[in-house]
Amino acid sequence: MMRSDLPASNPDRTALLRIHPDDDVATALRAVDAGDLIEVDGEVLRARQAIPFGHKLALRPLSVGEEVRKYGGPIGRMTARAEPGDHVHQHNLSTQLDDVEVYDYRPGVPNHLPARQMTFAGYRRGDGRVGTRNEIWILPTVGCVARTAERIAAIAQARHAGAIDGIHAFSHPFGCSQLGDDLAGMRSILAALASHPNAGGVLLLGLGCESNQLDALMNEIAPEARQRVRSVLAQSSGDEIAEGLAAIDALVANAALTSRTEVPIGELVVGLKCGGSDGFSGLTANPLVGRIADWVNGSGGSTILSEIPEAFGAERQLMQRARDRSVFEGIVALVNDFKRYFLDHGQPVSENPSPGNIAGGITTLEEKSLGAVQKSGAAQVSDVLRYGQRVRRQGLTLLEAPGNDAISSTAMAAAGATVILFTTGRGTPLGTVVPTLKIASNSPLAQRKPGWIDFDAGEVLHSGLEQGSEALFAKLLAVASGERTASELSGEREMAIWKRGVTL
Repeated sequence: MMRSDLPASNPDRTALLRIHPDDDVATALRAVDAGDLIEVDGEVLRARQAIPFGHKLALRPLSVGEEVRKYGGPIGRMTARAEPGDHVHQHNLSTQLDDVEVYDYRPGVPNHLPARQMTFAGYRRGDGRVGTRNEIWILPTVGCVARTAERIAAIAQARHAGAIDGIHAFSHPFGCSQLGDDLAGMRSILAALASHPNAGGVLLLGLGCESNQLDALMNEIAPEARQRVRSVLAQSSGDEIAEGLAAIDALVANAALTSRTEVPIGELVVGLKCGGSDGFSGLTANPLVGRIADWVNGSGGSTILSEIPEAFGAERQLMQRARDRSVFEGIVALVNDFKRYFLDHGQPVSENPSPGNIAGGITTLEEKSLGAVQKSGAAQVSDVLRYGQRVRRQGLTLLEAPGNDAISSTAMAAAGATVILFTTGRGTPLGTVVPTLKIASNSPLAQRKPGWIDFDAGEVLHSGLEQGSEALFAKLLAVASGERTASELSGEREMAIWKRGVTL
């Protein structure tokens, strides 16, 4: 209905989007000026202040202490009154998140996921898994030889250009002066990467005196992958560069014997990631990725959702989708353990969103989380993994890792992701261990940063989710079949390890 105190002339019907019928706020699809007449769901409002692109506007009177809903769920409580047409953001809305919680097991009805009879061209490995790349990876056991690894990779890449998909060193600063679980977690990540199907061969480069001893690392590598692994210990070598290059020569010769073959999409393992979210991430890019995740899972493939702190406030949605009580209890433990991790370090569990998120229109962690979990689609949560573990079941897996882009992406790659769908509203040049397809939540970002962005999800606002889903799925299959992403073309490839323990 139109409010009787407002003129009816020419209200803008395209400026606002209310996501769910129960929502108390709408999102600005353009910058709204103070005084603008705007219509949403048949009601005309006058903007009482300027509302930046991607930010929220109150649709009804909101009192102090009142819970506010977006995406159909609570995103916080009002700290100051807002009238219809007011800007709703940090000045008048605050998180409700506080501490660890007790959860009840209330399983929902499993959703039917559609299957797609489509294929991509991948590399079938001896263990049956399928990679999307045929590369040689150099993994240093310790930061002391990280630059040496990079030098070997540069020489080897020039020597073997075109023979395989690439030769890359993934350096890090760790491996020395680490103890206990911290060292074990780091070793598990490296061992999992050394077993990855995107690596046609792996060179482990050690120093010799580090905590992360080469023999212990080798013992954690899957037996079926060890034939693709070589090692060099720098302190025991007369010329570690020459020895490393000789090892890579042999690895390249073996990897070059493998060719791409057509395989069903059920062989995909897709990481689901968002970084630098904005007010549009939950409207465009994340729902789009959720649709792709459902197609992959429905076709027998696997997806991985991580960034556990960015599920706080939306965790009950995931718990209702647990395949059984054991998985439910695993989700509860993962969420509450992460909350205790923050609290034990004297930090609030709601220490998020980031400055970039806030500038993009996200006010509270609940709002960010409700938008973020849409990347997982509607699949049951089939398994819960701790940091450094590898995918064990088909379907959606929840993986322990923080929200940090490089750390969570590396953890998903180590768990088995052969490609990552990475949504972003602010943009980042980051490239990770596996092909990382960057999806802009808004068209201005895609137009401004074509060297960073692979896909413009902002078009969903005009063309619809169905058309956007088909286009993104085609892009995913092209990347899985060898088309290089923007970050691959620009040479942005890196890994990061989660450092949690003391340093000697």
